[in-house]
Amino acid sequence: MRQMIQPWRHVFKLDPDRELGDRELEAVCLSGTDAILVGGSTGVTYENTVALLARVRQYRLTCALEISDLEAVVPGFDLYMIPMVLNSPDTDWILGHHRRAIERYGSLIPWEQLLTEGYIVLNGDSSVARLTGADSSLSGEGAAAYAQIADKLMSLPVVYLEYSGVFGDMDTVRTVRETVEHSQLFYGGGITGVAEAGQAAALCDTVVVGNVIYQDLQQALLTVEAVKRTPQIEL
Repeated sequence: MRQMIQPWRHVFKLDPDRELGDRELEAVCLSGTDAILVGGSTGVTYENTVALLARVRQYRLTCALEISDLEAVVPGFDLYMIPMVLNSPDTDWILGHHRRAIERYGSLIPWEQLLTEGYIVLNGDSSVARLTGADSSLSGEGAAAYAQIADKLMSLPVVYLEYSGVFGDMDTVRTVRETVEHSQLFYGGGITGVAEAGQAAALCDTVVVGNVIYQDLQQALLTVEAVKRTPQIEL
């Protein structure tokens, strides 16, 4: 397995725009997951992001913010994940929003806490695909080409395969994995239990579990052990 910037195998992703009770949040934060990633495609505001951060901060757990809206950038996170949607034809999602963020925040940006993600969005029906106009009709080779741009041309620390709501094509994931040499390979989308979690963990460095938290918390919690006990396949 490649040397990871963050030794994360399993991450829970929490959406500030979705409700999660205190007992459920406690279970998530004490589950053994490696980190909490806060973010969402729609409905994310400064106020609901601050509120969720304050609740997560009750626990000794790394908490990162995935920035999707400049109005919802909140200080106090351990890391800030910066997506670049590589398969979007709209350059705002690759560089435009990023330039505006630098113009706005300038010297206030904690560069040492930023981690850039080369996003490849592969579910055309997802909110993030509709928002960014991402070309999700990619073959495995097409997705792998974008991954190599992130990994080899741009030297991004993270390549993120985002299926957002559906379980991904593991043949495509394998093809991407075979081409990524340096970046940390994240997978997110459609994990509803241990079976999917194990399949993704066998091919990726980091598995992100999100929607199932709000649908079936017990199944979500079981994914932690499933990911951590699954060795990566040597390719």
